[in-house]
Amino acid sequence: MSAQHEFRKLIFIFCGLCIICFMPNGLFAAQAKSSKASKPETKTVAAKDLQQKTVKKTADETPVAPKIKVTFVELGSVGCIPCKMMQPIMKEIEKEYKDQVRVIFYDVWEPDGRPYAEKYKIRVIPTQVFLDENGKEYFRHEGFFPKEELIEVLKEKGVK
Repeated sequence: MSAQHEFRKLIFIFCGLCIICFMPNGLFAAQAKSSKASKPETKTVAAKDLQQKTVKKTADETPVAPKIKVTFVELGSVGCIPCKMMQPIMKEIEKEYKDQVRVIFYDVWEPDGRPYAEKYKIRVIPTQVFLDENGKEYFRHEGFFPKEELIEVLKEKGVK
């Protein structure tokens, strides 16, 4: 057999193992489900259900809701290592830019989050999708996303 044929066989086997291990019902998913008691409680929330709680008042005391410039959608799972690494970054972004950025997390391995995996057509987790103020996707990233690089994406839409 040629070296190219052997290489193709190895790639095929590797892809098969990845699918078996990382699909929602794969080997690692079973481990995540069995350790559910130690997982933090997560709640999947639809973007339309989120309301900004902060209200500012103008000079005439009329309440004005802050304008959200970016919606940062994280599609992942609490049982995924890179997704777990994104959790503190998401909390920091939510805290530091609370009046400008809405942060949403969907656990796509849970029944409530699966429709969002299909909606956003994700291929891997974690996937970060950035929506402008009109809800139009303007940037997408797959895998762990360092905070400094993430902030640069937010700045593209005027987040300060």
